[in-house]
Amino acid sequence: APLTHPNAHSYRLPSPAAMAECGGAARAGGKKGVLSLLPSSLLTVPPAPAPQVVVHVPSVRSAVSRRLFSDHRHLAAREARSCPGCGDLQDVEDFNKTIAYTDQDGRIKLFKVTAREFMSSSIWENPLLPRDSQPLAEIKETAEEQPLDTGSEANNLSSAAVSATQRPDPIKLKREVFRRRRKQQRIQELLQMDKEAELQLRNAATNSSRNFDNKVKVSYNIWRQEFHHTNTDSTVKLMIDQIIMAKVYATIARSQNETDLFASLMKCIKESKAAIGDAHMDSELDSSALERAKAMGHVLSSARDVLYNSDEVSRRLRVMLQSAELNIDTAKKQNTFLVQHAAKTVPMPLHCLHMQLITDYHLRDGVIKEYFQAAALKDEEDKAKLEDRSLYHYAIFSDNVLAASVVVRSTVTNAKEPNKHVFHIVTDKLNFAAMKMWFISHSPRPATVHVENIDNFKWLNSSYCLVMRQLESARLKEFYFKAHDPSSLSDGTENLKYRNPKYLSMLNHLRFYMPEIHPKLDKILFLDDDVVVQKDLTPLWDVDLKGMVNGAVETCKESFHRFDTYLNFSHPKISENFDPRACGWAFGMNMFDLKEWKKRNITGIYHYWQNLNEDRKLWKLGTLPPGLITFYNLTHPLDHTWHVLGLGYDPAVDITEIENAAVVHYNGNYKPWLDLAVSKYKAYWSKYVDVDSSHIRHCYASKQ
Repeated sequence: APLTHPNAHSYRLPSPAAMAECGGAARAGGKKGVLSLLPSSLLTVPPAPAPQVVVHVPSVRSAVSRRLFSDHRHLAAREARSCPGCGDLQDVEDFNKTIAYTDQDGRIKLFKVTAREFMSSSIWENPLLPRDSQPLAEIKETAEEQPLDTGSEANNLSSAAVSATQRPDPIKLKREVFRRRRKQQRIQELLQMDKEAELQLRNAATNSSRNFDNKVKVSYNIWRQEFHHTNTDSTVKLMIDQIIMAKVYATIARSQNETDLFASLMKCIKESKAAIGDAHMDSELDSSALERAKAMGHVLSSARDVLYNSDEVSRRLRVMLQSAELNIDTAKKQNTFLVQHAAKTVPMPLHCLHMQLITDYHLRDGVIKEYFQAAALKDEEDKAKLEDRSLYHYAIFSDNVLAASVVVRSTVTNAKEPNKHVFHIVTDKLNFAAMKMWFISHSPRPATVHVENIDNFKWLNSSYCLVMRQLESARLKEFYFKAHDPSSLSDGTENLKYRNPKYLSMLNHLRFYMPEIHPKLDKILFLDDDVVVQKDLTPLWDVDLKGMVNGAVETCKESFHRFDTYLNFSHPKISENFDPRACGWAFGMNMFDLKEWKKRNITGIYHYWQNLNEDRKLWKLGTLPPGLITFYNLTHPLDHTWHVLGLGYDPAVDITEIENAAVVHYNGNYKPWLDLAVSKYKAYWSKYVDVDSSHIRHCYASKQ
């Protein structure tokens, strides 16, 4: 064991052979030392020169040790003849030695060691002494050169057996010396460092400290309170599974007249349902939930012993599964219907805004009259801009005042030269007054806004426009309004999305008549009213469409949004003319080359296919399928950063893509002006709402 006493010393002993003879002499003289207690046979070793051996003798045997070592030189002087070799202490390296010693309890111990174990590298140190007062190198030298001390008392000296196993590793000693030398070398380098290098080192340390993460990282422990998972639902699921099995056994118990068991199962079912309540997580469960689960487990165990039959249980479970599937299907249909219903309704604040604007438009008193006078003057000034090919023209078809105002305001806000932007807004007769009044009282100067009524387009009639005739047909009205129609709610959820008034609105189909609406223009950018512009769009007019008519962003991803998603390829007219793997693209932000449009007779192509689809066999309602057909092989793909879609239905759109996009599109049912809107996307739209408008403050304040 390591030294445990500050007064412990190291001693040199003569060779075991000499010690044996001295022990015999001690016995003859009546001395009872340590060696005198050993049989001489145990101390017999091969003849060898006297080695230098260091032995630690415990303090409890200090008297014996003192007798042993203090008398040794006297014995050597008096009995040199009977103890030859006691004075000849020489080092030996190649022979094994057997050492006898006593432990702290006085028991005799034998230990066999090799000379290598007592090489000069074997160092014993006292752990109770300060390390500074006993450097390793000094201890090593002291252990090699210390003379025999015959007069001092050796206290708490450890045994040779334990000390041999506790000695320091020579390699570790060399590492310690190397570390000290390296430390001294580093100190010298720092002392000799110039001011500039010191300043650089200091700055590097400062930067490192600033970037240092000082968060305390603790080890994970499942028993610690903060690691308890409160959002788990394992107990809730367990109780629901128990209820399902209890219903199965209750049905079997009733069929087999096991009334008591049936009553117990029904009682447990009722109690478990009450404990679960509306909980979805374990943390929301009632405090009695675990006890209910245990009670249910006991009842289920009893029921299994009495009623279990694999065929009967599996049959009952299949019946329950079929019933659950029917309930899920019904719930999906109801959910789709309700979402569609919410999407096509007008929120109360938006209806209020329309009513206030219409009232102001027709009254025209006070400040409103001044607005009209200023607007009349501006219309005269801007009349030439409406047909100026050098300006940037936008086409917007909308019956939503608030949505159209956001499109215009976001575009003007992010434009580098807003005075060169002209907006052509077309709305229906019902909303014309409100739309006109808004842009009279909230003119986005210095841009130009021109509002038109679709009823003023005399060329737009059922004889020229086939889709108008179809929209007015009795068959389409029956498809849309009659609940007993084969495509009604009972037919599934697929066709419910087409039961939206926008598919019956001619505003939705005006995009196919761009040259008729703007005959003097060469290029125009079409924008849906559910988009938000986040960057300057003027570079789009410089994009080379390479002879194509339509510039749009493609939307196909792997197998999604390809032609076979929108068109009926089982119909020969479709399968013979189009590729089902052709990539789809998006309406919402489209650059149209009106020169190429007229040259290729795009409106005529649209009329041809629209006429073939009168019975809706080629595609369902909507404008994207006929758009894909009409502009097939006539669409130039734009970079995806120009137009990011999905904010009206997909809650997983990448935020980075949204922030880097020039235009973001709320396509889908979750429009940003509805309560259905995805909350994390709503801010991109709402920041362009003119909250300073008295109309908006009045209508939306009344909502709250």
